[in-house]
Amino acid sequence: MPELPEVETVRKTLEHLIVSKTIQSVQLFYPKMIQGDCMDFQNHVTNQTIQSIKRVGKYLFFHFQEGIVVSHLRMEGKYYVQPASDPIQKHVHVLFSFQDGQSLRYHDVRKFGTMEWIPLHGMKDYVKKHRIGLEPFDSDFTMGYLQAKLSRTTKMIKPVLLDQTIVAGLGNIYVDEVLFICGLHPETRVHQLHHSDIEHIISASQAVLGKAIELGGTTIRSYVSSLGVSGRFQNELLVHMRKGEPCYSCGTFIEKIKVGGRGTYVCPTCQTKRG
Repeated sequence: MPELPEVETVRKTLEHLIVSKTIQSVQLFYPKMIQGDCMDFQNHVTNQTIQSIKRVGKYLFFHFQEGIVVSHLRMEGKYYVQPASDPIQKHVHVLFSFQDGQSLRYHDVRKFGTMEWIPLHGMKDYVKKHRIGLEPFDSDFTMGYLQAKLSRTTKMIKPVLLDQTIVAGLGNIYVDEVLFICGLHPETRVHQLHHSDIEHIISASQAVLGKAIELGGTTIRSYVSSLGVSGRFQNELLVHMRKGEPCYSCGTFIEKIKVGGRGTYVCPTCQTKRG
């Protein structure tokens, strides 16, 4: 699944490739992917020029003169930019043809991704409606904010950090990395956290995501960008995908467990459970 760094890499790449292009036509091969009326969506987008592309958490916002297309890649959504005359590959569900002969194609094997047209100034309302939490980079992502969120639950810390209504953009890979850096076992209950643990989670989340964005995200078997960009953060992973390999800090073999139904990598020495 693409996480915040991967989506940010897609955003920056698309920004370079398609901003200022005008959409000539839109083809929908899987109408259920569109939230709302499909005909309205096509009518709104046709003859519109892409002004900019923004991101909140894992959501992409394509800004046009008269509105915004919101796109969520979900599990395996990918964008391709290629000549409009190229054959349409299997699993391409939405095709935007540009006036210059190029096209933007949305490819999604599982068909979980969504697109929606919203008003030009509707981005803030959309974020609020979908209860998208703050990103670790947000100036309001503070000790007070996270403490308030954690005080409302008794869950284990990993599922809490994966909750996009609490922290936007942290996914399975990066939560594993953050918890290792913090020395926290993923099954630690939030009421067991100290003030210093929360501070460490905030700083580690910013550091891990910042480094991943700098390196273009993480290219692993579950998600590979289709835009000619290969992430390099997989070379920096400390625990994720390292089952059976020695911990870089203590030499103990990394273990893989299930936490909240998610495959989770942990060092049993550096991340001991709290009683």
